[in-house]
Amino acid sequence: MTPQTGNPSYATLARFFVPLALQSASQGLTYPLVAMVAARGDGGPLNVAGLAQSNTVMFLLGTLGFGLVTTGMVFGRNREGFAQLRSLTLWLAASAVLIQVLFCIPAAAKLLFEQWIGLPPSIARPAHLTLLASAPLQFLFFTRIPYQVSMYNGLASGRASMATLMRIAITALLAPLFCYMGAVGPIWAVVCLSIPVALEVLASALLAVPFISALEPSGMPPPSKKELLAFSLPLSASGYLLSITAILLGAFIARAAQPERMLPAYYLALGLSTPAAFGATRLQEVVLTFHSHKAGRRTLKFALACGTVLGLLPLLFTLPGLAEFYYVRLQNLAAADLPIVRLTAAGLVLFPLCVALRAQGEGLAGLARKTTTVIAGQAAFLGMVLITAALTLWAGAPGHLIGAAGLSLGNLASTVVLRVLLNRFKGRDLPVPTTSTSCGQSR
Repeated sequence: MTPQTGNPSYATLARFFVPLALQSASQGLTYPLVAMVAARGDGGPLNVAGLAQSNTVMFLLGTLGFGLVTTGMVFGRNREGFAQLRSLTLWLAASAVLIQVLFCIPAAAKLLFEQWIGLPPSIARPAHLTLLASAPLQFLFFTRIPYQVSMYNGLASGRASMATLMRIAITALLAPLFCYMGAVGPIWAVVCLSIPVALEVLASALLAVPFISALEPSGMPPPSKKELLAFSLPLSASGYLLSITAILLGAFIARAAQPERMLPAYYLALGLSTPAAFGATRLQEVVLTFHSHKAGRRTLKFALACGTVLGLLPLLFTLPGLAEFYYVRLQNLAAADLPIVRLTAAGLVLFPLCVALRAQGEGLAGLARKTTTVIAGQAAFLGMVLITAALTLWAGAPGHLIGAAGLSLGNLASTVVLRVLLNRFKGRDLPVPTTSTSCGQSR
């Protein structure tokens, strides 16, 4: 796909963005679905908070592979490079799984969940159990990467999204089936999450066969694993900064008043805001594709509009009737805690909007090939989250609002730092290589 250099209409931007946003948002919807399986076991919504914490740790370890897709799109376009990518992926997968299993040793798990994060035992126990149970899931997430890369390089990301949509559909069918059969609790929630991902990997492997078979030998020595790793790890470092904030926010909320009420309410509301924020991150591909100077202001306005809409969508689930159905009946939340969830959802309205603005800024940084500004922006995100969480905790704010404030202000701080640094390079934007944008194409 060749980057577009004209001045696109908003309709053109929307046609490009909506499929990407739906793909990203739909992946996040599996977690609220399996939350209903966890919430119906002994412990109720406390299981949801524990599952959310273990998922956060799993994702943090999974950031070892955060840069593999981009690495594969640069180095995996021939047979030898793709073979090296697949080998490196398996090596990093084994490393992530090993670290995850080591954290499940009882002494290490207690240190992580109860002492470092500060979870009460009622939440730490399901977190420990689900972290161990999700080790195979971690491996599955890594193994699908080379198949996705081969389809992205073949400009067939629409084909790749078919496997993801199948995963969502299967999860949506399995979650109520598990509840009906009484297979509930945190472990069954992980099983409900893992089966569709395994089928997604299998489907991705089958869909990728024509693209992998079409790879031609380069006739040159393949890049070494060390070279691929040196390219991938800096990209992974930015993902690490973003992932660790979720753990840190959980630690602050756990130290505020009534953590056994606030943590479940926060994670249930976040479970709907996070998919919207995932969708907002795809503004980066919009900027990279429609990258002319004339389009810069238009993509900013487009990001503002998309972020606003995405931020308001989760509020639909706070309306009377729908809130009782989703949070109380499906997620097993105590009706007395529904006002806490409503207030949390209201506090998270700005979260997708701030992510959209940050993603638009990161797209501009990609245009200028100033990836260090992205890392600087994410460091600012982490710092602002810590400052906000510390100040709100000190001021006696309720835990569910600590998380909402930290996420929104952190993303705003990242955006400001990006803009300030990019102003130094104004007018020196370089063309975007095709490999940077093809991952976002939908066909």
